Amino acid sequence: MTDTDADVDLGTVTAPSGVLVLGMAGWIDYWPQVGPPLSERAGEAAAAGGGHLYGPGGAGEPTAWMCEAIAVPAAADRPLPVRARTSESPFDGEPTVAVLEVGLGLPWPGGASVRLGDLPVDRCGMVLGDARALDGFVGLDGDSTDGLADVTYWGRYGDDVHALFGGERIPQHAGHGPRGWLDLPLAEAEAMGERLETWTREGPGKGLMVAVDAHSDFHLFNRAGWNHPLLAGLIDVGGCPVLGLGWDPGDHSMRHNGERVAGQVYPATLEPRAGETVLRWTIPPYTPEEPEEDD
Repeated sequence: MTDTDADVDLGTVTAPSGVLVLGMAGWIDYWPQVGPPLSERAGEAAAAGGGHLYGPGGAGEPTAWMCEAIAVPAAADRPLPVRARTSESPFDGEPTVAVLEVGLGLPWPGGASVRLGDLPVDRCGMVLGDARALDGFVGLDGDSTDGLADVTYWGRYGDDVHALFGGERIPQHAGHGPRGWLDLPLAEAEAMGERLETWTREGPGKGLMVAVDAHSDFHLFNRAGWNHPLLAGLIDVGGCPVLGLGWDPGDHSMRHNGERVAGQVYPATLEPRAGETVLRWTIPPYTPEEPEEDD
């Protein structure tokens, strides 16, 4: 065991609809395009004790690069604690999720553990929250939920831009982070982004990266995890605390790249713990492939 092996408290979520969903964050807002709303499909699965949802109709085998989620029944009247067990990333030695576990606030009915299905690690992250609230989740390319946006810049000419335009350093767990401005009115943010891109285009040329991120739910949960070692953060969606869980791009590339098409999927189960039911998603620690021996 390394010093990265630890239990980490990730806070609490709620499920006032009585249905909790763990899904691929890059696809949460895509469910209406492949069938009934997420909450309807999740409710049916939860009524049967829990299940694996995937588009378009849930028939046959899950399709690579398509929305997937696990839906389970959960207590509607109390916070649901979330924790992670970590292991060492082969990419940079930092902690990464090995087990995600959610207390569902329901008594264990007895019997053996129940395998619900399996999920890939979405390169865009995972989201955990109330099924009905997630019907309103504003995804990757969605509009700002509050009329605000963030502008960040980084790269070769960052110091020159800072001297000319300003912008505060935005701390992040993985390093110093970019510079920029948070919580600007959307029109002001777009104008600032255009100013920076125009300066780069008409001046030194390539070498500066500029991002203008509207406050979609997707961006806000990523932002909430900037300073967390597991890139985990809670935001409000539809009046419910919802957990976003990101993945370092290098760690994802080494451990989860290819996702379902490459067989990189991991089991979600219902398990007993202290007489109560927990949802557990287990990602085995990385095991490097053994080199082939020469004949």
